[in-house]
Amino acid sequence: MKILVYVLTMQVICFGSSIIEIWAKEDGKITKAVFTGDLGNNDLPLLGAPTMIESADYLIMESTYGNRLHIRNEEKARLFLDIVSETLDNGGTVVIPSFAVGRTQEILYEIDKLKDEYGQDEEFYKKYQTLMHVPVYVDSPLAISATEIFQKNMDLFDDEIKQKIKSGDNPLDFPGLRFTKTAEESKELNASNEPAIILSASGMCEVGRIKHHLKHNLWNPRNTILFVGYQAPGTLGRSIVEGAQKVKIFGEEIAVNARIEYIEGYSGHADQEWLLNFVYSFINKPKHIFLVHGEVEGQQELKQKIEQTTDIPVSIPSFGESYELTEVPQLLEREEKIVNYDQVFLRLDILDKIEKLKEQMDDIGNVVKEDINTNDIDVLHLKQRIKEIQGQIENLMK
Repeated sequence: MKILVYVLTMQVICFGSSIIEIWAKEDGKITKAVFTGDLGNNDLPLLGAPTMIESADYLIMESTYGNRLHIRNEEKARLFLDIVSETLDNGGTVVIPSFAVGRTQEILYEIDKLKDEYGQDEEFYKKYQTLMHVPVYVDSPLAISATEIFQKNMDLFDDEIKQKIKSGDNPLDFPGLRFTKTAEESKELNASNEPAIILSASGMCEVGRIKHHLKHNLWNPRNTILFVGYQAPGTLGRSIVEGAQKVKIFGEEIAVNARIEYIEGYSGHADQEWLLNFVYSFINKPKHIFLVHGEVEGQQELKQKIEQTTDIPVSIPSFGESYELTEVPQLLEREEKIVNYDQVFLRLDILDKIEKLKEQMDDIGNVVKEDINTNDIDVLHLKQRIKEIQGQIENLMK
């Protein structure tokens, strides 16, 4: 039996992610492989814990946080409130780059739930009142659609949340919550000096409305950019989290003067502890484990932990490698004749750069369209931006 490590992507709105079990019959023998997909945290308030699988011959498992531990719910709730209230007290805005499905809804739930956890604490109550007196904007069409789906399917939530709903407390609806569906409504947020909380996609700040909010808020030291999810290497979000002093957004250099915070406990990925617990939960342990979807450091540490505590051998395949699933899996040659992966990555990189260039040109076009009947257009600045884009295109073609 041969397993090929390929990448497929699909976008759907669903509650959580899926674990795939595959049974393959070959020469009268049945072999079972399990692919975890993204293993969620066990303490997500709106989603059930990952299903534990009893047996597998081979396990292909994600390893995003293979070397990290998340802070727990009670800690992250308090930290979230402290960060938000301090920013609002300073007259600033909190911008939260949030993944549209799951993370946005969890943040909304967290805001609603805070009053129940610390309602008798005087210091908390003051901070909570600060939070409740500002608008909370969900500024992402997909996040809005996903939130509406969550609201219509509350029968799938856990018993605690069902009881809250029966008592008339909808955890995804509270005073101050507003949805900005149109581009015009989104732009108005950045024209306002009113302190607010803005949740906007994409979560890694690569595309979407979040880039406009960063452009208008990163430079201001009164504001806070609060990250609540994994930031992949090479993304705008990762650059900001790692302390970049300046970043380029729509071709403009923006100073990073805002307060930057990262609450890792909101991630939809299991941390090292729960990744290990998933492995430990098998009654009939896998013969071999393959770690995918992670960075090198995290994968190496998780591999070491698994092998030390279970004696199960672990492999970390590179993209495009294939293995023969024998008793001891054998690495086969990369199938360069079928797919030249270096060329694939090169083309994907070019496509990504083209998309970013198109985005910059669209932004310039929108500026011109909006101010076509006024004298507010900075023509020299726009010409300089177009010249920079032309230079980027020339470099891309070399």
